[in-house]
Amino acid sequence: MTSELAGIKKWTQIKGENSWTMFKVLAEFVDGFETLNKIGPCISIFGSARTKPDQKYYKLATKTAEVLSKEGFGIITGGGPGIMEAANRGAHNAKSPSVGLNIDLPFEQSHNPYIDPDKNLNYRYFFIRKVMFVKYAQAFVTMPGGFGTLDELFEVLTLIQTKKISPVPVILVGSEFWTPMREWIKNTMLEEFANISPKDMDLIPIVDEPEEVVKIINEFYSSDANSLKPNYEL
Repeated sequence: MTSELAGIKKWTQIKGENSWTMFKVLAEFVDGFETLNKIGPCISIFGSARTKPDQKYYKLATKTAEVLSKEGFGIITGGGPGIMEAANRGAHNAKSPSVGLNIDLPFEQSHNPYIDPDKNLNYRYFFIRKVMFVKYAQAFVTMPGGFGTLDELFEVLTLIQTKKISPVPVILVGSEFWTPMREWIKNTMLEEFANISPKDMDLIPIVDEPEEVVKIINEFYSSDANSLKPNYEL
């Protein structure tokens, strides 16, 4: 086989693989939509997979999820250990819908035991998982975490800022963790470089107690202008 024919064969194989990838993407979207369309109002809770059960923020995430569950919300997490497990645990304890959006990773990610079996979804693609996080959440509660948590947080903030999704509460839990970041955003992004608008600072309130999380969410939805519904239509 000449090098030209070999190149054509390889290109044809790649194009075929791309076509099958589209079917895989569609299958993940359909599975997610069919499952989450059946669930009522939910809160997405983000946070580190490395937080241990004996640590403060694990316990705080569990309590926050319990309190939100008692207010009638289901809980959506990334399905893994750490803060995700804690939040699903809180939902499980309060007998509210407990959703896990798992992602295939080469390390550290496996679904936790507190997810409802019929709401345990697995994803190959990060971008589809993010769509599910955002579309079906009536608020986003962000506990301390790493790069993944920051990625999810700033994705949501960007979508709200650019009006690609409906405005919803985004709440940072843990003043000792989030205050330095918020100060940098204010002092550097806003005041020194003017890369955001002053009103954008209102998008990231910081609290320390589950009751404060509930208060922000309930006050937001007490307005006639805001309703509990999916954040956008695809």
